[in-house]
Amino acid sequence: MKSHRAAIFQALFVVFLWATSWVFVKIGLKDIPPVTFAGLRYFLAFLCLSLILLFSGIKSEINQLSRKMWLKLILLGILLYAGTQGAIFVTLSYLPAVTTNLLWSFSTVGVAVLGVFWLAERPTWLQWGGIALAIVGAIIYFTPVFIPQNQTVGVIVALAGVITNAVSAIMGREINRSETHHPLIVTVISMGAGSIFLLLAGFTIEEPPLLNVQSWGIILWLALVNTAFAFTLWNHTLRILTATESSIINGTMMIWIPILALMFLGETLTSKEIIGLVVTGAGTLIVQLKKRSPETTSIES
Repeated sequence: MKSHRAAIFQALFVVFLWATSWVFVKIGLKDIPPVTFAGLRYFLAFLCLSLILLFSGIKSEINQLSRKMWLKLILLGILLYAGTQGAIFVTLSYLPAVTTNLLWSFSTVGVAVLGVFWLAERPTWLQWGGIALAIVGAIIYFTPVFIPQNQTVGVIVALAGVITNAVSAIMGREINRSETHHPLIVTVISMGAGSIFLLLAGFTIEEPPLLNVQSWGIILWLALVNTAFAFTLWNHTLRILTATESSIINGTMMIWIPILALMFLGETLTSKEIIGLVVTGAGTLIVQLKKRSPETTSIES
């Protein structure tokens, strides 16, 4: 019982860390271009996790990976880190954290819909109701529809990121539900491929940043604490918590992000927008309530 209670608190702590990432990213974007920023964060996290893997007893499993699995993991990395995480950084450079958070919540809906065709996982009627509720919440939040011209790019990138997030989540579930490969190996290889792709893209399309002490501090904190440490702790909790418990705890990030954005970023919310967030949050939570087998990866932020 004590270990279960401890796992719940540990999982909540990880989700809180992931929520603070959005605040750190918004602050860091003042000095660091988004694609390069994302590349640096995940490449440093990849190096850290690689060291953990190097001194673990599972590194020999890498030699057992087939060529087909290598290609799958590289594609997963490009979709999950270059596509999804890169899109989050770019979106946050255009949109408020609260709006980005709401748009990203629809990844859960995308996973449920794609799961029907990809994994033959049919949502229950309750989950379909959750999808409808999430859409209603988004309509409440955005009505009347008015997107400032300087935010249009952010909305487009966010929608593209939601799609890549859903696809990568389905791919990750397909790879991990076989339980053939250790989650650390899956993460190290996919994160390595995605972060290198991000760095190359950033160095190609963006001006090299002049990083100050604060910028380096944010990058290192995000890489070492909010990614490498948080991922390791999260996977420890997955050994104890059920998939439903983990999904519910992970869903609380949608609550933390608006609170932190109000406190530290000076963002504001109208009563209508709060209602929209609550309704969407309830809908996406319902979508996740179907009991699934435990998963060994997560989409950290």
